[in-house]
Amino acid sequence: MKKKGPLFILPWRCTFACDSNCLHCASASKSEVENELDTKDAIKLIDQIKNFGANWVGITGGEPLLRKDLFEIISHIKKIGLKASIITDGHLLDSSVYEKIIRNEVRVSISIDGGESTDDQIRGKGAYNKAVSAIEKLSNAGLLNCLVYTFSNITNTKNNLTVKDFTHVLDLAKKYGARWVIYHGFIPYTNNKNRLRADPTPEQYEWALNKLYDLNSVYKGKPEINVYCPFYARIAKQRGIPNFNKWFNNFFLGRCFFGKFMSIAENGDAIPCSFNDIHRFGNIKEKNIDTIWSELRNSEFFSNVRNKTNLRGKCGVCEYQDICGGCRTAAEYYTGDILGSDPRCAYIPKVLRERK
Repeated sequence: MKKKGPLFILPWRCTFACDSNCLHCASASKSEVENELDTKDAIKLIDQIKNFGANWVGITGGEPLLRKDLFEIISHIKKIGLKASIITDGHLLDSSVYEKIIRNEVRVSISIDGGESTDDQIRGKGAYNKAVSAIEKLSNAGLLNCLVYTFSNITNTKNNLTVKDFTHVLDLAKKYGARWVIYHGFIPYTNNKNRLRADPTPEQYEWALNKLYDLNSVYKGKPEINVYCPFYARIAKQRGIPNFNKWFNNFFLGRCFFGKFMSIAENGDAIPCSFNDIHRFGNIKEKNIDTIWSELRNSEFFSNVRNKTNLRGKCGVCEYQDICGGCRTAAEYYTGDILGSDPRCAYIPKVLRERK
């Protein structure tokens, strides 16, 4: 499908409710959500997305399949000529849900964070088998999209940053025909120290991202490895990835899109990326998406954040600033400064090394 509007896909976090308790997740065990868009307003949102010129509605959560009117809304998405995708861990994908997914031609990505023992420790006992069952069903229907793998510390001594877990999920993707495995850095949603323990150390990130780079040459695009972490671009550049500019501009998902993109939260608020709830700048019940997008693009605050020359700390002097710049949400939660450095990155910029 050809891009018609400013964004090819517009994500909608249709609910923040979730009946799981994943170690790294913002919506863990939230069974009730206040001010969620009702069906009428959700349909209004979909019509606005159509008029905005997006081709896809990317439905996220929470756990999207907990939303009782989800497939009524997805039917409307299909009716007006848009495409829908869902990300879920698959534990609610029963025969009834499966039939509705097929009927509406929904592309589905499944979250899975390692082999059986690892995934169950992160997502709860039985999570792995339910995820694999969903992967197999979706593959048979030709509707499996990606597998999504989030970095996570389980205990002080155990995490899912291992070759065994990385390759296990890659092998599942290859077997069942997923187009990508997306390896997702932990993005904080709170400064609560207990939750932040799930975030790997900078040294663990450096090791893991280099290992994923190595695995590219093993799997050779079957499946593709994509990494949702800004400083993976620096590693790819350092290690001489072929056709860097093409890869960076047309494939790499890890660029920080804060203020260059938007998502719609469960209550209709626009947020500047899918992981930042601090900055909200319009609600679809009060303004149309075109107006909200225009206000985002013309906002002095968001313009300042988009301009990487405004970054402070080591991100502000890093020679890889133009292709990285860190994650603004991580910087804000960890340092209190939206323009501060992303502390998850182990790299020391050249100018700081030379001062020593």
